[in-house]
Amino acid sequence: MASNNFIDYVKINCRSGKGGAGSHHFFRAKGLPNGGPDGGDGGRGGHIILEGSTQLWTLLHLQYQKHLIAQAGENGGENLRSGKQGDDIIIQVPLGTVARDAETGEKKLEITEEGQRLILTPGGRGGLGNDHFKSATNQAPQYAQPGEPGIDEWVILELKLLADVGLVGFPNAGKSTLLSVVSAAKPKIADYAFTTLTPNLGVVAYRDYKSFVMADIPGIIEGAAEGKGLGTRFLRHIERNSILLFMISCDSPDINAEYGVLLNELEQFNPELLEKRRLLAVTKSDMLDEELEAEIRASLPTDLPTVFISSLANKNIQKLKDLIWEALHTQG
Repeated sequence: MASNNFIDYVKINCRSGKGGAGSHHFFRAKGLPNGGPDGGDGGRGGHIILEGSTQLWTLLHLQYQKHLIAQAGENGGENLRSGKQGDDIIIQVPLGTVARDAETGEKKLEITEEGQRLILTPGGRGGLGNDHFKSATNQAPQYAQPGEPGIDEWVILELKLLADVGLVGFPNAGKSTLLSVVSAAKPKIADYAFTTLTPNLGVVAYRDYKSFVMADIPGIIEGAAEGKGLGTRFLRHIERNSILLFMISCDSPDINAEYGVLLNELEQFNPELLEKRRLLAVTKSDMLDEELEAEIRASLPTDLPTVFISSLANKNIQKLKDLIWEALHTQG
């Protein structure tokens, strides 16, 4: 996906349709001057509906579509004719889209499956016609319900990427390089901090035609949870990943300390992230000899599955894929 086209946050105004009014008509015919009430019901106002689509990766198509206005329902008519329902507005969104109330921040819904349809802003109900209110003691009701008004609200749509593996690390840890090597994704790569300004997704081919999805999340720095660097802008994408692959360069002065900082930033953002399964890839390890690699490994946590890789030299890339696949398909 092109970086300048990756939009993962939009604020839109949704106005559902007003319900049609019920009719208070009375049947009249020759020889039947008191035929009784025959007012039909009003039609429901149009809903605004979100639909999941695997063909979309971004909310770009909604960036300039700030106002969604659904059609009102038609009024009921004579002879028990119901009014036509207002046309719904169906908006396709990528999987992983979350809708929140713009004022309260309350979560309204989330879309996680292809073809899943959920009502974002319901249309007003149509009013009942006077036929509903006839009784033995009120054979000529003069009353019919008005239609319910539609809802006018501002909604925030935010995208949380659905990926099996999320790459977590400081800028220049080699995340984009790994993604470019193991998938067809072509993220922008350069020798300076914050090369990646938007998340990138790649489908990683595995053995026997299997595959998994990997997401390169823009680099985290210490204090990101408080807004430093790129702040929390992209941390939410990590929330949907099944596994977190921490990537730290072998030339780091203290790999353990760097790992601790990354864990702390995730915990500050959302403590539940620490419950996800974690793996560690020590990158650029083609620069290491066996003795130095063994020394670094001895200093790392024993309960953290670790692999030393080099994307450029293709060192242990298949071993990393095996480790990821095993983690994805085992309980724990």
